[in-house]
Amino acid sequence: MNNSNKMDSRKLAAMAIMGALTTVVTMFALPFAPTGGFFNLGDAIVMTTAIVFGPIVGAVAGGVGSALADLLLGYSAFAPFTLIIKGLEGFLIGTIVGTQEKPSLVKLGIAWVVGGVTIVGGYWFAEAFIMGLGVPAANAEIIINIPQAVGSIIGIPIALGVKSRLKI
Repeated sequence: MNNSNKMDSRKLAAMAIMGALTTVVTMFALPFAPTGGFFNLGDAIVMTTAIVFGPIVGAVAGGVGSALADLLLGYSAFAPFTLIIKGLEGFLIGTIVGTQEKPSLVKLGIAWVVGGVTIVGGYWFAEAFIMGLGVPAANAEIIINIPQAVGSIIGIPIALGVKSRLKI
């Protein structure tokens, strides 16, 4: 078996730790009545995780950590969609940024925008069409999803600070 395909124990530990951190930060939430969703800064941790550890750790920690927060907060209807949306967010950010120790600001900016569009578009689609809340409710939720996506930018300087000090 090729060693490059094996799950490194450090990456496995990173998934667990960053997934738990994503859960905790996401649980500091402000409820939003029209759709039953909530505002949180968990996306900053998803952003940080994906930049520091890459797309696989970003996807698993972001998806599982965020979905676990949904379950623990009583938003179980959102959990399956959160698992997919936040997992995709982490995967895309990690893929765009790549493995460079100091990714370019252009790559970081593109990753941030793609991550934000994934959040806003993913939840809008899930709420409007899959959960059956309808387009008006999904449109109302954009009011909290856009600031949440914008707020994820704080994950970039955190990630750059952490990445420069870690030997991964």
